[in-house]
Amino acid sequence: MIEQDFVCTDDFVSNGIVKWNSPSNIAIVKYWGKKENQIPQNPSISFTLSKCYTTTSVEFKPKKNKDSDIIFEFENEINHPFGQKIRLFISSIEKYFKFLNNHDIHIKSTNNFPHSSGIASSASAMSALSSCLVDFEYLNSNKKSSLYYINKKSFIARLGSGSASRSIEGPISLWGISDSYKGSSDLYAINISEEVNKIFHNYQNTILIIDPGVKKISSSIGHKLMNENPFSKTRFDIATRNISLLKDVFKSGNLDEFINLTESEALMIHSLMLSSNPYFILMKPNTLEVINRVLEYRRETKLPLCFTLDAGSNVHLLYPFSIKQTIQKFIEDDLSLFCKSNKYIHDCLGKGSEKLL
Repeated sequence: MIEQDFVCTDDFVSNGIVKWNSPSNIAIVKYWGKKENQIPQNPSISFTLSKCYTTTSVEFKPKKNKDSDIIFEFENEINHPFGQKIRLFISSIEKYFKFLNNHDIHIKSTNNFPHSSGIASSASAMSALSSCLVDFEYLNSNKKSSLYYINKKSFIARLGSGSASRSIEGPISLWGISDSYKGSSDLYAINISEEVNKIFHNYQNTILIIDPGVKKISSSIGHKLMNENPFSKTRFDIATRNISLLKDVFKSGNLDEFINLTESEALMIHSLMLSSNPYFILMKPNTLEVINRVLEYRRETKLPLCFTLDAGSNVHLLYPFSIKQTIQKFIEDDLSLFCKSNKYIHDCLGKGSEKLL
């Protein structure tokens, strides 16, 4: 599909409320660096999560005045700073939804996890909002295939936050063109959950909240800095190659290779932050302490526990369901003291966005 396919010219006027849940995701092969119009410099693969999500409702009413009124409410706060980003986002996607110009919109959104702290809250927020907008189109327009609406949700979500494209479906999603996957696209993510070894079914993810505060630098700025990073081309080539390697790992179930690739990707992204100009450091001392303890624990026990990081200080731990109780006891006994207020979130792979209303 091409960009023009996602333009909706239906000019209807209607009342209605739609409500969706959409999860966060954690990238295994990372997206770090983009071209114009939110096109990725390299393909990425992520695990869609099940318990870290944004719930968003959108109420549509025929507009009262010449210009449409957009109200954004986050956690019951109407004047939340994120509201300006939402209004700019909606303004930028009006060409894909002609009916938006006919409506006043009231958006209500909540998170069940800390936002702007490196747990991909933009991914869950933008995918939830995009699901609502596309669902309202579906309810009031000439019906198209279910695949069309899935792809359009991901396409629209991508324009708000690149990683949001991977939160529409799951449990494993790919965004970006890759020779390894037929049907892959830079415009939207695709579900690649089939042909995955059973060891990855219900794979576990625990998020250690090292610091729930807002990051000192946004991911958007980090992506822009990649344009001048001296190692950017090498990084994009490695990421593209890692997509192919990960496909083989998913089929074979080789956890040693999965661990090596996952941890290498996480550390590479943070090394690129350190080598940007200006450079920035998102890891905290406790981030490094947790990583070192995980590595030591794996050496001693030979259990397939590994870490990954997003663009923040919090640590994601990944492990198979078969060792869930053992690993979670290790987390509680040894790692929780490095978390802010001893906070961590046990999670696992999920299915993607879900309609609530």
